[in-house]
Amino acid sequence: MKKIIFILVVYILSVSLQTNAQWVQYSSGMGNKDVQSLAYSGTKIFAGTYSNGVYLSTNNGTNWTQTSLNNRDIRALAIIGNNVIAGTMNYGIYFSTNNGANWTQSNLVTEDVRTLAVSGNNVFAGTDHTGVYISTNNGSSWTQTSMNNITVNSLFISGNYILAGAGVGGWGVFLSVNNGNSWTLIGDLNVAIYSVSASGNYIYAGTPGACSMRLSPNFGISWTETTLDHGTVYAIAVSGNNVFAGCYNGPYVSNNNGTNWIQRNEGLFSSPNALCIINNYIYAGTAHGVFRRPLSEVIGIKPISSEVPSSYSLSQNYPNPFNPSTKIRFDITSNLKAGVKGETSNAKLIIFDVLGREVATLVNEQLKPGTYEVDFDGSNYTSGVYFYKLTAGNFTAVNKMIILK
Repeated sequence: MKKIIFILVVYILSVSLQTNAQWVQYSSGMGNKDVQSLAYSGTKIFAGTYSNGVYLSTNNGTNWTQTSLNNRDIRALAIIGNNVIAGTMNYGIYFSTNNGANWTQSNLVTEDVRTLAVSGNNVFAGTDHTGVYISTNNGSSWTQTSMNNITVNSLFISGNYILAGAGVGGWGVFLSVNNGNSWTLIGDLNVAIYSVSASGNYIYAGTPGACSMRLSPNFGISWTETTLDHGTVYAIAVSGNNVFAGCYNGPYVSNNNGTNWIQRNEGLFSSPNALCIINNYIYAGTAHGVFRRPLSEVIGIKPISSEVPSSYSLSQNYPNPFNPSTKIRFDITSNLKAGVKGETSNAKLIIFDVLGREVATLVNEQLKPGTYEVDFDGSNYTSGVYFYKLTAGNFTAVNKMIILK
């Protein structure tokens, strides 16, 4: 019996590791169109593309059909009631009352519309050089707010708060609490803002250059800066404490309100222009179509500490035995010479059954030195003994865990 167990463990250690956890392209009927915006209502998802108009999916993004608005550069999309609203480059705003079968141009006919956001019965549009417009009739007509001479790249609305990420003429994040009648610059960022979002008292603002994220934990009173990657943060999505940022080399995710970030670009070979969380999935609109990934898969890994451990290690999962979920913690150290910190490691954390068959990939990515924790949900697996294996740098470790139902 001991010999059989030994053979099984050796087999597990020698299995060729394959990644199942990655972004998958869902662009059937659309191809590799440059997707710049996403919006959804129920099972319907709309995608705005560069020069090819608006596409519609009625099955959560698996298949797409082009709507009759098919020759415009669609920078922004929004849905209010039964109306779909499309903001274009240099042709203002169009709206449809029948899911894109027909479109009508609004009285906004020449503006370059960068962003759209809905608040109750009102829709707001941020434009290039002409500020923010408001519609009170589902997007069919528009009037200019008091912000009328700056570029607004991004709008985010929560309750009575409207946040505007400003570029030329304004630079920074503006706040309105009275439907755009007046605006106040919050903080002194003095930098162009290309994306903005918020959760509670936290505000997140994406800037150009080195893929910089500006974070305020106190609704704009003070700001800190974190550099993630290269290029401009064009897209931000927030789900509770989880924040997603679209960078040049793919999306980054933070599980602790923007304090620590992890790159999650497995299988995604293009930077996200738009990020949208729909029905427990996260969608990325890119220059090569739409990609999708389970939300739980992206946020499963949590950075516990950024302090560099003295060595690699894999802890025993807890609880163990477990039903249905457990936590696995591990340490990633630096591979560089002593005294030099910051090198990433290609970390892989794989679950196997007793026959050595891979049943789940929990981690497969470049990780900075630090301590991490991953949740494993065993709801879909039978009772029994399983093994989990961590490979990082020259380190390999295998531990046993038990699902007991």
